[in-house]
Amino acid sequence: MAFISKIIQTLTKCPPRLSDEKMEARVRNRRVHMANERTFLAWIRTSIGVMAFGFVVERFGLFIKQFSYFLSQTPGQRDAAAHAPTPGYSSVLGIILIGLGALMGVLAFIRYKRVECQIDADTYQPSLILDILLTLSVFAIGMFLLIYLAHSL
Repeated sequence: MAFISKIIQTLTKCPPRLSDEKMEARVRNRRVHMANERTFLAWIRTSIGVMAFGFVVERFGLFIKQFSYFLSQTPGQRDAAAHAPTPGYSSVLGIILIGLGALMGVLAFIRYKRVECQIDADTYQPSLILDILLTLSVFAIGMFLLIYLAHSL
């Protein structure tokens, strides 16, 4: 448990214990801390959504491959290895999305802890890393799906 606490302190650059003054400031800033927690939970929901979408994309790709394989079979055909479905982009995209969602969850926790310390110290500095990651990932997903759907026409 101490090891995890050390990692969190290193990643968030937060002092290990709060003084009485900082505890008092934390109580005064209760609404701000709750807003920070709601933001964290929104990022977690987003990361879960990205991971779920990745899972659906990967499984749907598998379904399409199996369905096309089934339709290409003739009743007398026995050699399944000769006409196995080719791997598509869906599996790769699904795995990337799942990894991206997990990474967003970790970055959301790091951001939450940093903002929590900054609120206590009254030195809040906005960070754009997570926002840029989400924007780029949504753009990349959109472009890939656009290309993928245009290719399948």
